[in-house]
Amino acid sequence: LCAGEAASLSYQELKDLKKNEVLHVDVRERWEIDRFGKIPASINIPLGELVEALQMDPTEFKEKYNQKMPAKSDPVVFSCLAGKRSKQALSFATSLGFS
Repeated sequence: LCAGEAASLSYQELKDLKKNEVLHVDVRERWEIDRFGKIPASINIPLGELVEALQMDPTEFKEKYNQKMPAKSDPVVFSCLAGKRSKQALSFATSLGFS
């Protein structure tokens, strides 16, 4: 798991963060969600769609992902199976101006 200033988070740290308003984006592929299960209160945006998703019009984002699009200053956590894709996702988001 990756989030902003922290390179990685533990499960407990994620649980604590999710008590507040934080968007949890699971960047695994849809087949992985089907096979291994969905993380509660997360949205699935596969890594290959992430850059496009983070540049969408907020209305389009809401329609596609059934979630309010995060502002560039909103807390966002990325997760995947092993951590490699979530680090890439963090890098993509940072390059698009997300803090």
